[in-house]
Amino acid sequence: MNLALRHALPALALCSLAGALLSACYVVPVDPRTGRPLSYDGPQTPVFIVPPAPAAAAPMVIAPPAPTTLQARLYPLNKEANTGGLLTAQVVDSHTGRGSITLAYRGALLQGESTRVDGSHGFYGRIHREVLGPSATPTTGRRGIANAYGANGINAQCEYVVTGASIGTGACLFSDGAKYQMHFGQ
Repeated sequence: MNLALRHALPALALCSLAGALLSACYVVPVDPRTGRPLSYDGPQTPVFIVPPAPAAAAPMVIAPPAPTTLQARLYPLNKEANTGGLLTAQVVDSHTGRGSITLAYRGALLQGESTRVDGSHGFYGRIHREVLGPSATPTTGRRGIANAYGANGINAQCEYVVTGASIGTGACLFSDGAKYQMHFGQ
């Protein structure tokens, strides 16, 4: 055998043996954050699963209650009111503490507004006392005032108290001296 081949044979055998021994090994990727081997479940490209964004719920809009229309009856209490007779007023309660009032008096349409007031309202009770007497101011219930004006110059000032869901009483004084007691509700 050739001398060069004889010297190369052990190196060749060693390489073949190393190749045979290393053929059963493979490289295991390691997670750089934890130092633990990564499992191979397919391609090693990262897959990001983005959960679908939750559907934005429509904001809940609570509509204010629809306005309530009440019929108020005004009963005459003096001579001036007797000439006007029994009156009917339409009161629209908007459930915001404010509303409107409309009534016909001696051929004229009077229109105005009503407002709820608290117990500290300084002038509340004056109309009750003037129309119904010195001890007539109610002490319980939700209080309110109403004013209406007509094109002929006549106006009405009223005070009322709500004693139930849509029930109440009141007193009205007209600019011509007519005095009325008011009852309203369903």
